[in-house]
Amino acid sequence: MLTIQGSGLKLCDGVSRRSFLKIGSLAMGGLSLPQLLQAEATAGIGASHRSVIMVFLTGGPPHQDMVDLKPEAPVEYRGEFSPIRSNVPGIDVCEHMPLLAQRMDRLAVIRTLVGSEGRHSAYQCLHGHPTLPQPPGGWPCFGSAISKLAGPVNRETPAAVSLQPRIGGQAWSDPGQPGFAGMRHAPFAPNASGSKDLVLQGTSLHNLRDRRSLLKQIDYLKARLDTTDVIDGMDTQYQQAFDILMSGRLAEALNVDSEDTATRERYGYGSTEPAGYGDAGWLRNEDFLIARRLVEAGARVVTLSFGRWDWHGQPHGTNFDNARDHIPALDQALSALLDDLKDRGLDRDTSVVVWGEFGRTPKINPRGGRDHWPAVGCALLAGGGIRTGQVIGATNARAERPVDRPVHFQEVFATLYHNLGFDVDHTTIEDMTGRPQYLIDHATYQPLPELI
Repeated sequence: MLTIQGSGLKLCDGVSRRSFLKIGSLAMGGLSLPQLLQAEATAGIGASHRSVIMVFLTGGPPHQDMVDLKPEAPVEYRGEFSPIRSNVPGIDVCEHMPLLAQRMDRLAVIRTLVGSEGRHSAYQCLHGHPTLPQPPGGWPCFGSAISKLAGPVNRETPAAVSLQPRIGGQAWSDPGQPGFAGMRHAPFAPNASGSKDLVLQGTSLHNLRDRRSLLKQIDYLKARLDTTDVIDGMDTQYQQAFDILMSGRLAEALNVDSEDTATRERYGYGSTEPAGYGDAGWLRNEDFLIARRLVEAGARVVTLSFGRWDWHGQPHGTNFDNARDHIPALDQALSALLDDLKDRGLDRDTSVVVWGEFGRTPKINPRGGRDHWPAVGCALLAGGGIRTGQVIGATNARAERPVDRPVHFQEVFATLYHNLGFDVDHTTIEDMTGRPQYLIDHATYQPLPELI
């Protein structure tokens, strides 16, 4: 909630300055939008607008039922799905991914993703680092690091936007933490309270501009706040908050109703109803379209959660019951995103990564489910100028472990940083003690040479 409290004097529109100026519930890491917007831009902003769209498959997707099928394995391992050929000879995928199969030349498949902590959490996929140990202030998520390093493309759109929905599983709905990058680099999370909050409520643009003069008289607030991370650059943050609200650019990006019917049909619609059970997220294809719109509006990093992929079996449906719902939805939405980015000339500057926090057990349990399997998982990458139409890594005959080219989470992050123009061997961000911290463990992990 953008709230500005004044003194007892009256404005020209008759509103008491002791009253509050409230403009939506712009939730960013639990603090108000102005406190979290970036205070200043670094040199050269706008010269290039490279971006990343990250799709988090909440709960851990079954690698052996999607991109690493083992049709020759015993039935209790291979499951119920059959592989189909893609448009790249030698690469097969699940029968429920026919659209992506015909776009395999624009995808890179990692079949040997390793390094998972085995925790149900968005943290590792959003931050790239293990939960522990943490440097002073904590590791910033990828979006916050990019916001700190590059700043916003324009004043109307935050550099990092998280479309994670509010769901019962707090570790899953985490939009990413700013860590030592600072709270003003926290990802903007419109779904924390709803994108309708970006619409001015009960006030006109004329009155809003008039009330803007209040900002010149709130210096006394800084003396009452003892958190420099919050007050640093506050004037600039409020200025940008007004710019966002008055331009309507961000609200428009979040409003897919302005898209033509054919484009919306291509992505599909999905639903904001729980996609599964308990603490499930939603299976909303429109978020892929919103992600593209946000990139066009100036966002550098957009993250979204898609569905609930934690399928342990009855009484909540077998792994395969749920997969018949989720995998085709992903197939449609991701294929539409790849086509849309290409059609609009955004594919070379926009990297796409799709993954979850771990894989699933190779052996199907007695309830028809697959359990947590941190030993190996999978990822899909596209765009950003990488070399596509290939598979990286191979697992053994039952998809239990890598036998060739294990790929660590941090290698994927190193590749994403590279795609955005950052050298992981030299780029650092200072932690809360002033000590420079590298973006990843660069002495061990580097960008994937197969892709760059």
